Amino acid sequence: MDSFDTARILYLSLLLGAVGFYYIVANRRNLGQVLRHAALWALIFIGALAAVGLWQDVRPRLAPAQIIRGDGVIQVDRDQSGHFSLTAIVNGAPVEFLVDTGASNVVLSLKDAERAGINVDDLTFTGRAQTANGTVRTAPVKIDTLSLGGIQDDRVRAYVTDGDLFGSLLGMDYLRRYDRIEIKQDKLILTR
Repeated sequence: MDSFDTARILYLSLLLGAVGFYYIVANRRNLGQVLRHAALWALIFIGALAAVGLWQDVRPRLAPAQIIRGDGVIQVDRDQSGHFSLTAIVNGAPVEFLVDTGASNVVLSLKDAERAGINVDDLTFTGRAQTANGTVRTAPVKIDTLSLGGIQDDRVRAYVTDGDLFGSLLGMDYLRRYDRIEIKQDKLILTR
């Protein structure tokens, strides 16, 4: 908190104190009722602050709809964060990917790589990649099978990162396999 914030809090506290003092003096005959109302409003205010502060933790975590039509078309709704996420089957294990046209490759987090049966203890992190969080080390791997919407690709080149990655990324190496990538309103449509 800088000095400007401190001054603002002090000013607002003095203003609140002055308004509160006037209200108590003006209603001194009903002081018990005034104090009950003040306590009620304080609790409502604290509850509203708690709800706003904890909203990210208490909001429902709904998975975006992923519709597979069977004719090589996959439709994904935009998620609550404004991105497109989808679930693919990597070596038989479900992995949630963020569709990232800014990523060159398929990138697996350590956790997702382990879930997909990749022995992360044997990986050699020789590569480097630039991310929004800075430079991370990467290890090249081959995914035996990656299935999305009934379409299976074998021996998909990917990278595992040891960096602080919030999830796995489905980059352009994989997305180029589709004939058409469209975004219509809040839907991503992939067509093979």
